[in-house]
Amino acid sequence: MSARAAVLAIAAALLLSGCVPLAIGGVAAGAYYVGQDERPAAVIASDARITTAVRGRLIGDKYVDGFQISVHTYEGVVTLGGEVGSTIPREQAERLAAGVEGVKSVRNEIKIVRAPKN
Repeated sequence: MSARAAVLAIAAALLLSGCVPLAIGGVAAGAYYVGQDERPAAVIASDARITTAVRGRLIGDKYVDGFQISVHTYEGVVTLGGEVGSTIPREQAERLAAGVEGVKSVRNEIKIVRAPKN
C-alpha cells in the first residue's frame, strides 16, 4: 500500500467513526507516521481506527472522563494511560477498549489517584 493510500485509509477510518474534526489532523499525522514508522501502512491505518473507536467509547461513557485518559494503539495492542479517582472508571475504560473490533489486548496503565484528606 502506498503512503497516499494509507493516508486515505486513515482519513476514511476517522470519518467513518464520526470524528470529522480529528480527520483533518489525522491525515497529516497519518502521512507522518507512514514515513517514520516500521509498521505496514495497513497496520498504521488499523491502529488509528482502533484508537479513534476507543476514544469515542471513552468520551461517550458516563463513568469515564475520556478526556483524562490517553489511548495509544500499536499492532492492535491498546495502552491506556492517565489518572482517575477510583477503580470504577479504570476498569470501565479497560472493558470499553477491549470491546473494540481489532483489539488484541489492553494494557491498562491508568493510575488511581485519590484526593488527599483534609
